[in-house]
Amino acid sequence: MRSATTKAVTTSAKELDIALRGGAKIVVLEVDRESGDPAEEVDSYPTGHIPGAHYVSFERDLVGPRTETSGNSPLPDPSALQERLGIWGVDDDSTVVVHTRRNPAVAARAWWLLRWAGVENVRYLNGGLAAWREIGGALDIHVPLPAAGKAVVRPGALPVLTAEGAERLAAEGHLVDARATAAYRGEPDRAGTGHIPGAHSVPGAANFAGGELLDAGALRALYTAHLDGREVGAYCGSGVSATTTVLALASLGVEAALYPGSWSAWISDPTRPTTLGDRPGVDPASAG
Repeated sequence: MRSATTKAVTTSAKELDIALRGGAKIVVLEVDRESGDPAEEVDSYPTGHIPGAHYVSFERDLVGPRTETSGNSPLPDPSALQERLGIWGVDDDSTVVVHTRRNPAVAARAWWLLRWAGVENVRYLNGGLAAWREIGGALDIHVPLPAAGKAVVRPGALPVLTAEGAERLAAEGHLVDARATAAYRGEPDRAGTGHIPGAHSVPGAANFAGGELLDAGALRALYTAHLDGREVGAYCGSGVSATTTVLALASLGVEAALYPGSWSAWISDPTRPTTLGDRPGVDPASAG
């Protein structure tokens, strides 16, 4: 298991406010996963956002073309991501702060993707837009013009797992399943449910309390069984929630690999093994 960078992976709303007031070179990105729910339009980027923040669409900007074997949220093509980084004004020496106003996992996905692409200084805004509002942070309705960032995408700065790598890690190291417990457990009468044999369940939602990442002590307690020095990896349904696991472990100085295809890619091959139940490798349907 490699140690993650010692750089901070999160920032507080107060720290961001001080930095912006001081004229620091910071690129702020608000990430959203459009739901089509009219109720959410009342509280959305156009109605008021952190001044200077660029809008990031989860589907358009953080997901690549799907194939029959890619899983539901494949990584975007590096050239497409290169274009987006330019529009957002990201340079190689930029500090990028990502946040959301709803599901923390979409901001964690942006944090992971930019780090994977070689952007070194990326911070997750702890508590998201709600935390910004709580400190009385200013909101703006002006949309920043497309910028001309010069950051160069260098894929592979963070480790990824293939299906074969995930299977190996489940047997030899620690493979964490970040889906909800019910999805991990699966249902005996539903094909394609359950988990990768040997994977352990730690739901991604457990990394947060009130939208904020748990403190180091609580995270160590949550992952104590997986901090023995062996390699750690994470997956979920489609490679989104598992990025919160990578984020949480990075905050502890532990570098975890992500299986981007995750469960949706795993089950695209019917020959890959799956198992049901609450334990890593026991299928209650076949247990004696």
